[in-house]
Amino acid sequence: MTVRRDFQESARCRSDLVIGREELFTGARGQLASGGSVLLHGPAGIGKSTVLRALAEEYGATARTVLRCSATESESHLPFLALADLLGLVLDEVSPRLPAAQRTALESALTGRGESSLQRDGLALRLAVLSALRALAADGPVLVVADDLQWLDPASAELLGFAARRLEGTPVQLLCAVRTEGQESQEYDRQLRACPPGTLAARLGPLTRAQVAQLLDHRGHGGLPRSTVREIHRTSGGNPLFALELGRALADSPTPPRPGEPLPVPTSLRALVLSRLDMLSVEARRTLLVASAGARPTPALLRAAGRENAEAECAQAAELGLLATGPDAPAVRFAHPLISAALYAEAPAHERRAAHAALSTAASDPIERARHLALATTGTDPEVAARLAEAAALARDRGAPSVAAQLGLLAARHTPADGGPGPEERRLAAAEDAITAGEVDLARDIAREVLTRASVPADRVRAWIIVIDTAGHTMAEVDAVFPQALADAGDDPRLLALVHYQLAWRALIVEGDFTEARQAAAHAAELAARGQDRRTELLALAFQAQTETLMGHPEAPRTIKRALREPQDPRVACHHNGAGSARFRWLVMGDQLAEARTTVTALLREVRRRGSVESEVHFLRGLAETELRAGHCGRALDLARDSLRLARDSGIGETASAMLTSLAEASGGDVDRALALAREAVQHAEEDGDQMYLSRALGALGYAQLVAGDPAGTVRSLRRVRSLELGLGITDPARGRWQGDLAEALVRTGEVAEAQDVIDVSREHALRLGRESVLAVLDRSEALVRAARGDREAAVAQLTSAQDRLGKLGYGLEEARAAFALARLRGRGPGAAAFDEAARMFRRCRALPWLRQVEEALAAPGPEPVPGRPEAPAALEVLAAMERQVAALVMEGATNREIAARLFISVKTVEATLTRVYRKLGIRSRVDIVRLAAARRAR
Repeated sequence: MTVRRDFQESARCRSDLVIGREELFTGARGQLASGGSVLLHGPAGIGKSTVLRALAEEYGATARTVLRCSATESESHLPFLALADLLGLVLDEVSPRLPAAQRTALESALTGRGESSLQRDGLALRLAVLSALRALAADGPVLVVADDLQWLDPASAELLGFAARRLEGTPVQLLCAVRTEGQESQEYDRQLRACPPGTLAARLGPLTRAQVAQLLDHRGHGGLPRSTVREIHRTSGGNPLFALELGRALADSPTPPRPGEPLPVPTSLRALVLSRLDMLSVEARRTLLVASAGARPTPALLRAAGRENAEAECAQAAELGLLATGPDAPAVRFAHPLISAALYAEAPAHERRAAHAALSTAASDPIERARHLALATTGTDPEVAARLAEAAALARDRGAPSVAAQLGLLAARHTPADGGPGPEERRLAAAEDAITAGEVDLARDIAREVLTRASVPADRVRAWIIVIDTAGHTMAEVDAVFPQALADAGDDPRLLALVHYQLAWRALIVEGDFTEARQAAAHAAELAARGQDRRTELLALAFQAQTETLMGHPEAPRTIKRALREPQDPRVACHHNGAGSARFRWLVMGDQLAEARTTVTALLREVRRRGSVESEVHFLRGLAETELRAGHCGRALDLARDSLRLARDSGIGETASAMLTSLAEASGGDVDRALALAREAVQHAEEDGDQMYLSRALGALGYAQLVAGDPAGTVRSLRRVRSLELGLGITDPARGRWQGDLAEALVRTGEVAEAQDVIDVSREHALRLGRESVLAVLDRSEALVRAARGDREAAVAQLTSAQDRLGKLGYGLEEARAAFALARLRGRGPGAAAFDEAARMFRRCRALPWLRQVEEALAAPGPEPVPGRPEAPAALEVLAAMERQVAALVMEGATNREIAARLFISVKTVEATLTRVYRKLGIRSRVDIVRLAAARRAR
């Protein structure tokens, strides 16, 4: 496959040009920094030249001399051309330093004034190139940058390889790129043998879907629907050049492709990948067109579609490199997805319809037959529409909602305007399937299109609900929709129930009002029951139950039972907002981890079977949270990363998944990544105006800061959480479980009194709700408070009890944290065995960040510090500037009035400042400040 020069990127390097190559780039950087050479290889268009230019720009500045060449296929027959590119500009500098015979041979080869050749001047030329490079290296480092090595003229390639193999010990590095089609390409082996010993060979592979989306966004094609980006990724095979060309074609196209149709392939790419198509017979070309129209073509399918000589014609195409060959592969597989797309795009419309018509009878799968029938038919046809609707229902049952959405749109296109069901109803069903598949932008576009035409109230309300649903946690952006939806609903209880259910979510997400959300959900359930809409009734009851659970409301268990009563709707039973999810949340908060794990695992299995992306993201998070509570940090981290990957790929639940992954990273992975993810989640929640998830994200940030050794940062973050949850009406401490972390951080910063206050308030709610694990964690934190106040014996007893209870409840990580706190309290002498025990527990949990803290505590010089009241000389360091001034004057014996006069502030300000000083220093009166002053003087 030949890539023409007009496809190559400009030489200017930008950061976005290395999207998806971070790991490779890091490895290449390290190799170059250590004085080694790098060979980049991979297929055409994969981005080798891009990475090469970026590395050359970065490391070219460190070299005294940079020699460059970039060969082309059209010039590869010209001898010594690449050598002239490399050494032509430095010939005058190195010629005087070469022996006469070498100088003559080199000048003759580079200038063309003689008849130099490898046959006649072989040894002299080889030595001349080697000597020239050594001469340049004697004056400073040399970087040789060579792109497209496969097009180097043979003479230059031989000379460069000869020199490269003999440059060891000299500051000459090679940075090269070569095109290779396979992992074990012979071309790659040949080029690597011609490189210096120890050269790093780095293969560039295809980009992921998320990386393709990022690349398109950076190049100005970021407004494409996710379903379209997915198709670009599939068609391009992850090749960045092909993806960009497809993105440009879509941007230039006045109308997007219809459902079921492949992407428009620009003429430039068609010529690129179909250059060998003219070598096929007419019949072989028709066979390949039928194969390109099929979803999973096989020789048997092609024969059934009328291609009698399919095997021979496919063999001919395989010899030309258009089809991939495999020893045991029954399917007909194109060498690259783009070949199939280009072949289909190149064919006239009537030939495409004929191919689909043949496949509509040949395919064995009813879904495939219906799709081909639709693409072979023009205009409306009620029979075709009915078959497509049946196929969409079958795809839905099979757990393929994305396919169901495509078939539903095809059904709507072929449905007559006066048909029943009508085209708008079928479009809305397709939009709902798209939501299930995670294609929210497609669903939103369908709903808005329906609203421009629909006059039936039920269709309009259904469309408004889809618009609201697709807004996700940015519901504030669709505030204007609610009055219109209520107006269209009129006095129909079924329609009103749909709207009031969404209003309950709005109250929670936008207003942060749990009480209003609960009341709206209860009203929606009542309306749905009156309208005999069991599905909406169950969703509203499940939402009411989840809200009551988070509030610590006494009605929560009773509402969960109501939501679980028969008859159940199978679509709600495993829905992420259904009763199963509410029950799972109740189990997690009630310390029933084993049952919670069983419940969420079953839910996850079912939603995967149904193909519900949003629910899968949700339950992956739920399972990750359960494993994290149980102290299985490695397993939790894997699940959380899967959830985040799927959330980013679908654009659903990114904030929640980033928050949960931050918790998992801080517990069992990379703390810096945990901090970055938590800050990302906080930023998104703030931008969305989502108070509920803002408190969760800040909780994750505070925990990551605590693990990172930043207790002051933890205090700032978790104080915000405390304030937010107070405003939201959340009283159940098992919801976010941040209280123990805040208390511990406050002890570390010397604010012992506030720590005790957090513990006391949280304990009251935990006792009321029977949250045993929360009570044990609060006891662990209170032990630190007691130690800070000098009551070590009571602290040890309380920590020992907390550790034992957490272990019995199955909270492995919290148990290990209690063991670690106990070891630090006892110190490294008598507590050495306790440190070993804490390390063993953290190792069992795969809690690597915490394990590192144990190792650092053991390696630190001097006695192990015990969290407590700051020593006298450091006591004032935790105070703000004004607080330090006031405390210093108190130490001198000044009265409040005297302090006010000297600092030009009011007496009330002095009193308020002293209150903060007492809290931060963990003391109760001016006398304690004087004692601190005495301690300072004693030292």
